[in-house]
Amino acid sequence: MDATRNEALEAWMDEHGYSSNSLADAVNRALEQLTGRTGGLDGSSVRDWKAGRVRWPKSATRKALEAVSGLPATGLGFVPRGRTSSTPVAPQEDPDMKRRTLVGGIAVAAAAAAAPGPARPRRIGMSDVGRLQQRFAEVIASDHRYGGQLDIEQRAAVLADEALNLQNAGSATQRVRSNLYGCAASFRSSAMWAAIDGRRYADAKAHMREAQALAEMSGDQAIKFRIWSHAGAMYRHIGRPAEAFAANDVARNLHITRRDPMFASLGLARQAAIHGAAQDRTGTRRALDQAQDALQRMDPDAYRPVWLLAFYDQAELNSLALSAFLALGDYQTAEFHAHHCLATLRPHMRRSHAITATRLAHAQLAQGDLEAAAATAMQVPVDAATQHARVSRMLQEFGAALRARAPRSSTAQTWTEHTRDAWKAAA
Repeated sequence: MDATRNEALEAWMDEHGYSSNSLADAVNRALEQLTGRTGGLDGSSVRDWKAGRVRWPKSATRKALEAVSGLPATGLGFVPRGRTSSTPVAPQEDPDMKRRTLVGGIAVAAAAAAAPGPARPRRIGMSDVGRLQQRFAEVIASDHRYGGQLDIEQRAAVLADEALNLQNAGSATQRVRSNLYGCAASFRSSAMWAAIDGRRYADAKAHMREAQALAEMSGDQAIKFRIWSHAGAMYRHIGRPAEAFAANDVARNLHITRRDPMFASLGLARQAAIHGAAQDRTGTRRALDQAQDALQRMDPDAYRPVWLLAFYDQAELNSLALSAFLALGDYQTAEFHAHHCLATLRPHMRRSHAITATRLAHAQLAQGDLEAAAATAMQVPVDAATQHARVSRMLQEFGAALRARAPRSSTAQTWTEHTRDAWKAAA
C-alpha cells in the first residue's frame, strides 16, 4: 500500500516556519539534550516523515520531536506501529496514555452517537480523556508561542468545564473519572498561568482555587506540582516572597520530586528565583546549584507530562537564574545566564525568548552599556512588545531607565522612535 502523506506534520511545520533541514537540526539538538548524543537526522529524514514513509519514528526521536513542538507524536500525525490512521485506537493501559491522542476512538464514538437505535447511556472512556489531553497539548503550544493572552486563558477555562461536564455525560470507571478531574485541573492550571503571565492576578487566584480542588480529586501528583509551583511564581511576581516560598514548598514536598529529579530541579530553580526576589544571595546560589545537580541526574527516558517536557530544560534553568540575579542586582551574572538561555532556547519558546531578551537588555543597561542594551531590546518582536503584558511593562521600565540615565543621548532618541513606530505598526 502506498504511503499516506503526513499532512498534520506538514501543516505544523508551515505554521511554525520550519523547513525539513531546520526541523532536523532542531530535533538533533533536542536529542543531544535528552540523550547526550548528537542526533543524526537530516532533511531527508524529515521528508520521509512528511511523505509517510516513516509513520512512527524511534522512541528517542519521538521524544525529541515532542520536546521541540510541545505536542505528542500522535498530534503531529504519526501513527503507532501496527495501526493505521483509519483504525480506531484502543484505550491504553500503559503510562504513556497521558500523552497519546486516540483519534480513531473519537471517530467511532461520534459515528455511534449518530447511528439510529434505542437511546442508551453513554460510556465515557479513555478515548474521551485522550481527546482532552490532545486539546491540552494545543493549549500548551499556544502558551509557549504567545503567552499571557486572554483568549488562551478563556479557552483553557472552557475546556476545564468541558472535562467536568463529561463526568455527568455517562457512566465511567473510577480510573476514567480520576483522569477527567486531572484534565480539568490541567486546563485550569493553564488558565491560571495565562492570567499570571498577563498580570491578571485576581483572575489567576480564582483559577488557582478551582485547579487545586480538581487536582485533589484527581490524585495526580504532577498536576498538583504544576499548580502549586505556578502559585509560587504568582506570589513572586506580585512581590510577596513569603507566600511564594510557602506555595513553592508545597510543590517541592510532593512525592513526585523524590521520584523524579526533573521535578525536583524545577522546584529548586523556582526557589532560587524567589530567593533572588527576597534578596537572599546565598539561598539563590545554593538552590541553583541543587537545581543543576538534579537536572544532571534525571533519567532522560522516564515518562513525564507534556507540559513539563515542553518547557523545562537547561535553558529554563538559566532563565530562572537570570531572573534571580537581576533581582539581586548582580547584573554581570544575570547577563551570563541570559546569553546561555538564549543560546539553547528551543524554537517554539517564542514567549520565553522575548522575556529573556528584555531581561538581558535591563542587565546590559544597568552595567552602563547603553547601545548594546537598546539593540537587545529592539530585537524583541513587536507582537510580544505590544501584546504580552509582562514584556510590555518591562520594556516600558527599560525605556524609563534609559531616559533617566542618558536623557539626551542618541540611544535614548533611537529607542523612543523605535517604540513609537512599533506601537503604530501594532495599532
